Amino acid sequence: MKLVDSLIHGRWIVPVVPHGQILENHSIVINSSKIIEIIPTNEVIGRYQAHHETNLKEHLVLPGLINAHTHAAMSLLRGIADDLPLKSWLEKHIWPLEGQFVGEEFVRDGTLLAVSEMILSGTTCYADMYFYPGNSAEVISEAGIRARIGLIISDFTNNYCTNVDEYFTKGLEFVDNYKHHPLISTQFAPHAPYTVSDAPLNRIQVLSTELAIPIQMHIHETVSEVSDAVEATGKRPLQRLEDLGLLTPDLQAVHMTELNAEEIEKLSANGVHIIHCPESNMKLASGTCPVDLLLGSGVNVALGTDGAASNNDLDMLGEMKSAALLGKLAAKDATAVSAMTVLEMATINGARALGMDKEIGSLERGKQADIIAVDMSGIEQQPMYNPISQLVYTSDRTQVTNLWVAGKHLMKDRQLTTLNLSSILENTQEWQQKLKQQDNL
Repeated sequence: MKLVDSLIHGRWIVPVVPHGQILENHSIVINSSKIIEIIPTNEVIGRYQAHHETNLKEHLVLPGLINAHTHAAMSLLRGIADDLPLKSWLEKHIWPLEGQFVGEEFVRDGTLLAVSEMILSGTTCYADMYFYPGNSAEVISEAGIRARIGLIISDFTNNYCTNVDEYFTKGLEFVDNYKHHPLISTQFAPHAPYTVSDAPLNRIQVLSTELAIPIQMHIHETVSEVSDAVEATGKRPLQRLEDLGLLTPDLQAVHMTELNAEEIEKLSANGVHIIHCPESNMKLASGTCPVDLLLGSGVNVALGTDGAASNNDLDMLGEMKSAALLGKLAAKDATAVSAMTVLEMATINGARALGMDKEIGSLERGKQADIIAVDMSGIEQQPMYNPISQLVYTSDRTQVTNLWVAGKHLMKDRQLTTLNLSSILENTQEWQQKLKQQDNL
């Protein structure tokens, strides 16, 4: 009999790879942060003994959800400027508040709030795009969640950086400091085509290749972004990025609500990944990403929440349902963007987009034990014909009961094991008073 770290017994296990597989009454064997194997529960006795054993009789067990795009610290701005279009939301409210308040303490406290919410709702890995990455990294290490931290680049100056060169200096220092961290990896995060000029983008392209780290960028988020670019440069933003050599498998294009057939073909041919943020796009009336057309063209489409300031939550289960329903509506096809498809978008597709699919995104032997369990015993989930459909169309984040990252139990029976929720809420309320007074709410 082999002694291992953990055994997780589930009523249903959906490994995501292979596509659509549902295993009943199986167990996941974990040792040294990795999945050793997945076997029928009745075969565990006599083969394995574990230091920790978790029985989840009425649960669906699946890979941890991957939030492929967010601005974690902006959780402190949740609800501060609702029901406004993107341009006025940013220019009249968000950017002025960031200019006054964003600093190391803001980022640390905002990230603590965001990470707590993400763990409680089933996210085990997220991609961040914000300032002061070192303070985000402190929270990530404390919480035990996994993250790919974006090294933000912009022509705009702020409290974090006074010029473009400083963005690069601080970003490259962060890369060097965290290149061997087990939970933190990095990528470049130029904000958007309209905030980053050609010279920094050229430099990013070279460094991305040299350092073998990807790039994430807001692209084609609104009609006005595209039309303004055409008026100013004679090119659509995607054409400009292609001319700069940035359309490669290292690029994660966030939002992409405005695409024509030729652009979809180019994205597919160049292996560009798309990060779809349906709820943020709907709330800001930014447009609709043509998910079904992209998937049909072989483009990898992942899922993100965007920041809580524009969503207003970091709930990937909710995002999955929104993606499925909006995808069907946009395609005018009830078979489009199925429950299994959006589950893949929130797991293995996210891992592929972030360049992490050899480590996470599915429950397979040798991969990291990033795992969640969802209670499927509720009245609203009965009768149980297909747990994948019930996960997407009837479940909510409060039914996520347990979560592991690298085999570490970060949430046990809805209780966080690494973070002090009372302290986080107290800090959040203090920020609320400061921000409320400034924005005249």
